[in-house]
Amino acid sequence: MKAKPMSKTRLVRLLALSVAALAVGCSMAPKYERPEAPIAPGWRLSRTLSDAPPAASAAVQGVAAADIEWQSFFSDPKLRQLIEAALRNNRDLRIAVLNIEQARAQFHIRRADQFPTVGAAATGSRQPSASGNGGITSVYTAGLALTSYELDFFGRVASLKDAALAQYLATEEGRKTTQISLIATVANTYLSLLADEELLAITQQTLATREESFKLSQMRFDNGATSELDLRQAESLTEAARISLAQLQRQRALDENLLTLLLGQPLTGELAAALPAGQALADAPLMVDVPAGLPSDLLTKRPDIRQAEQQLLAANANIGAARAAFFPRISLTASAGSVSNHLSGLFQSGTYGWTLAPQLFLPLFDAGRNRAGLDSANVGRDIAVAQYEKAIQTAFREVADALAGRATLGEQLRAQQAQASAEATRFKLSDLRYQNGIASQLDLLDAQRALFAARQAVVQTRLLQLQNQVTLYKTLGGGWKEPAGATTR
Repeated sequence: MKAKPMSKTRLVRLLALSVAALAVGCSMAPKYERPEAPIAPGWRLSRTLSDAPPAASAAVQGVAAADIEWQSFFSDPKLRQLIEAALRNNRDLRIAVLNIEQARAQFHIRRADQFPTVGAAATGSRQPSASGNGGITSVYTAGLALTSYELDFFGRVASLKDAALAQYLATEEGRKTTQISLIATVANTYLSLLADEELLAITQQTLATREESFKLSQMRFDNGATSELDLRQAESLTEAARISLAQLQRQRALDENLLTLLLGQPLTGELAAALPAGQALADAPLMVDVPAGLPSDLLTKRPDIRQAEQQLLAANANIGAARAAFFPRISLTASAGSVSNHLSGLFQSGTYGWTLAPQLFLPLFDAGRNRAGLDSANVGRDIAVAQYEKAIQTAFREVADALAGRATLGEQLRAQQAQASAEATRFKLSDLRYQNGIASQLDLLDAQRALFAARQAVVQTRLLQLQNQVTLYKTLGGGWKEPAGATTR
């Protein structure tokens, strides 16, 4: 290679030509059109449900659930402390954050492909002389080199960059979805622990009452006042209470284990103090009631739907890259530096030289590889459309289920409380009649059993009602918005 000086004018023209070549690049990706949402325009509750579900509280009237910070939604300071610990240490959320970092790095890699890579290079070659006189021709170069830079006339590199950007944005929405789910799960587990505490207290009281009744039955049996049938019925109820107590103790341990996993650290110190101990579910601070809004609001409020749409955008961009593969690919290799036939004179004055080697590659036969790639990209887009529509339908169903719960659980709880009150009165009257010899022990034991079941049902229904409030807040997209001035993870 013989060194050829390059004038400044020629260098400027070359750079201008390269910029112009990049400017005329076009995108082969199809125009994106958001698929029509396959849902009804409004929430349709069953005719058997109340036509007027409870309205949102005045404090949040007109404010979407996604715009209410979780710190404002949950008023229990102990619960807020547990949620903050989970947001700091939960491993699922940490993985979601790291996925964002990885997707961001992949995007930067694809974006860097749009620019030339320049580096320092040194080469040397020795080969027989072309004159055939037995001599050796040597060429040594050192300087700056640009290798295989693709001039993106047909938008292949740009489409890959757009796909990487959409995947990066999708992982960000995925992180928000993980946070929403984490907050809701911590809150529901905390409410379950409150219910466990109340049910344990009820069961312990019932067990003490039944043990006392069994002792009296044993004394009456020993004195011949009752039959063994009455004694065994009292014994059976006592053992049933012990069974319920053991089940509840196990359930509370399981709920604590789940909370430990969610928080990502042992429940010690301040976290142990935040656990409910002897606190009734009815004493839990109330949560604000949120408006349902319109089904179309979910498209912009639910991070999982936005994540599915970003994945659809990525699939759309991949089609552009697959289409561009059918067209010529132009790459550029260039270098500028010192050139010499002798290694010792490589950096001497007057040895400046440059090379410019564009290459055009037009695929003629690839055994159907490009066609298969385009088919795969098209099918990938169809899959992404179906996943996007499924995400919308799932979100619609989740909100509708939560609204159905809000419309009925309040009335169910009222009826359960009335039933428990009636059973309590029935038990008192049965006990009074039994003490006066009017009613049989069987009537007393039946009233005792019914009262225990009714009190348990009240706690379980109240738990369902509170957890339904959390679920409605979650399904409407609430739980990822940070308060003003807060730093994001």
